[in-house]
Amino acid sequence: MTLQNRRVVLLVEDDPNIASLVEFRLKREGFDVVHVLDGEQALEAFGKAPADLVIMDVMLPYRTGYELLAELRQQPGWTDVPVIMLTSRDREEDVTHGLALGANDYLAKPFRPAELVARVQRLLAPR
Repeated sequence: MTLQNRRVVLLVEDDPNIASLVEFRLKREGFDVVHVLDGEQALEAFGKAPADLVIMDVMLPYRTGYELLAELRQQPGWTDVPVIMLTSRDREEDVTHGLALGANDYLAKPFRPAELVARVQRLLAPR
């Protein structure tokens, strides 16, 4: 999904305020952002060319972020796409469940936007 050498982030977030903040900060850093509101829209996005990174909430309409993450990891081309879970679900068992399903990082709300950007940049840095 890389467009003209810009990295594309798929943002799966139903809260318009958080989505707007994340989108603003990432675009300011040079990323393109594709925003979807719920589990159904996320599944549609998974059927398209892979993004460079996914930021996903856990509590979403139609499907949880955990369900989506499990499905994402089964999609051709998406298996190695880095995923950051960005959610208010911050109990130890929530974090370990997300990581066990294949999330590369887990960040609890409320979050610091600069920290999220740093985590995105770290996951997309050339290795």
